[in-house]
Amino acid sequence: MYDVVIIGGGVVGSSIAYHLTREGRAGRVCVVEPDPTYEFASTPRAVGGVRRLFSLPENIAMSRLSLDAYRDFEQLMAVGGEPAPIGFRRGGYLFLYSPEQAAILERNFRTQRDLGCPVELLDRDGLKRRFPSLGLDDVAVGCHSPEDGWVDPYSALLGFRRKAQSQGAVYLEDRVVGLEVSGRKVSAVSLEKGGRLGARAVVNAAGAWAPEICRMVGMRLPVEPLRRMAYYFETRAEVEPLPLTKDLSGLFFKPEGAGFVGGLPNMAEPAGFNFELDYGYFDRVVWPSLARRVPAFAAAKLQRGWAGLYDQNRLDGNAIIGPWTGGLENFHVACGFSGHGLMHAPAVGLAVSELLLDGRFSTIDLSRLGYRRVVDGTPLSEQGII
Repeated sequence: MYDVVIIGGGVVGSSIAYHLTREGRAGRVCVVEPDPTYEFASTPRAVGGVRRLFSLPENIAMSRLSLDAYRDFEQLMAVGGEPAPIGFRRGGYLFLYSPEQAAILERNFRTQRDLGCPVELLDRDGLKRRFPSLGLDDVAVGCHSPEDGWVDPYSALLGFRRKAQSQGAVYLEDRVVGLEVSGRKVSAVSLEKGGRLGARAVVNAAGAWAPEICRMVGMRLPVEPLRRMAYYFETRAEVEPLPLTKDLSGLFFKPEGAGFVGGLPNMAEPAGFNFELDYGYFDRVVWPSLARRVPAFAAAKLQRGWAGLYDQNRLDGNAIIGPWTGGLENFHVACGFSGHGLMHAPAVGLAVSELLLDGRFSTIDLSRLGYRRVVDGTPLSEQGII
C-alpha cells in the first residue's frame, strides 16, 4: 500500500514526489513512469523558458516561486554533496505587441508591477535602442523582463527525480492500465506488467497522456496532445545578445549555444501523438516570420530540430490542478499546462504536496485553477499572453 501514487515521472510528477518526500510526512510515495529514458516525454523536448510575463496572478506567482527554485536548484537538489546543475541563465524575456494590442500589454504590465515583477515597458524607439537587430515595423511597445530566463529541461527533470529518490520516493518502470474504484475513491492502480498498487491518493501527472488516465474512471478532461516543433539555427550576421523573444503570433526565439532556437506553434493543428519533424514548416512559416522579426535571420542556416507535445488545455490554456470536483475524492490531476509545465513545476509540486498533506493550498492559492471551472464550463484565460 502506498500513501500516494503519482502517474507520470516527468518534471511535474517528479517535483510533486520531491516536495511530498522532503519532510517525511507523506508516508510511502510511488511514481509510475513507463519510460525512464524519457524518449518521448515532453520535458526533454521543451525550450526551457521561465517567465513572469502573465496576466493571471496565479501564473505570475508560480513563475516567481519557480524562478527562485531554479536559481537555487543546483544546491537544493544536491545528493550526497553532488550538485544538480541545470544551466540556469537569466537571459530575460521580451514580449512584443502591435498598436492594437498595446492596451492589453499595459494592463498586464500594471498587474505584473503590482505583484513585484521587475518588468519595464519599452516603446518602439526604446526597443530599437536596446535591441537594434529587431524588426519593429508592426510593433508599438514591448515588455521586457530582464531577470527571467531559462534552464536545461532534461537536467531539471533528472534533478527532481534523483532528489526525490534520495528522499525515499519509489520509481517503477511500468505503465498504468487501470484504476480500481471503491466507493468514491481510487483504491488501487493496475500496471501493464501485471502488478497492482494499493493507493490512499492518486495524482495524474501524465502530461499529454493524462486524458487516457482520466478516461479510466470516467473523468472528462479538456486536454489534448498537440505537436510543437522547435528548430535550432545559426547565422553569421552580427546580432546583439537577445532575450527570449515572443510576439502574439506565437513566434519565439532565444539564444542557444552558437545560434538560436525558435519556432511558431500551429495551435490549429489536429490533436494527436505526432513526433514527426516537418522541415517544410520551417521553410514555409517559421523562417519568414523569423526574418521579419530579425532581418539578420534571413541568412539563418537550419541545423536541426525536434518535435514534442503540449498537454494543451482546450478550455483556456491553463493548468488544471487539484482534486476531481464532483468525482472521486482522492483522485487529483496536475496537467493541461499547455507548454508551461517545466516553467511552473517547482510551484506545482509544492502546491500539490500542500493539498495532499494539509488539505489546502498554503503558499499560493491555486483554487481558481482547479477542476471546478471544467465542471462549470467557465474558462480562466490569460489575456494578451501566448
